[in-house]
Amino acid sequence: MSEQNVHLVCPHCQATNRIPMARLSATPNCGKCGQALLTGSPHELNAQTVNKIIQKNEVLTVIDFWASWCQPCLMMAPQFKAAASQLPQVVFAKIQTDKYEQAAAPYNIRSLPTMVAFKQGKEVARQSGALPSDQIVQWIRSLRA
Repeated sequence: MSEQNVHLVCPHCQATNRIPMARLSATPNCGKCGQALLTGSPHELNAQTVNKIIQKNEVLTVIDFWASWCQPCLMMAPQFKAAASQLPQVVFAKIQTDKYEQAAAPYNIRSLPTMVAFKQGKEVARQSGALPSDQIVQWIRSLRA
């Protein structure tokens, strides 16, 4: 019987890595650059990386769509970071919609901040509005159940 693998995009060099499911909790490193694949903190996306992260990651990936002028977005940023540290097997990322409008446009973001959860390239849930870290964690855990 073959072991099940998942694909993870490296947040540092963007290489796609195939990782055995059993190794996800063992803090796997990128085969290309050697850095951690699951960092326990959100990483910034740009126009070139957002689609690859969404399409190629096979683990739950939560993206915070935010803008620099949005006060609730700025207030939620440390909460999003705190939630990421509590869920190290989930990929957390952020994209600044006022800087990368074209990259965010396909995801139909109507209010900010909006968190969108993706799995295997498909949207599985979205949550608009600023939330404290415990509610972010609770929302994400409900998606994994």
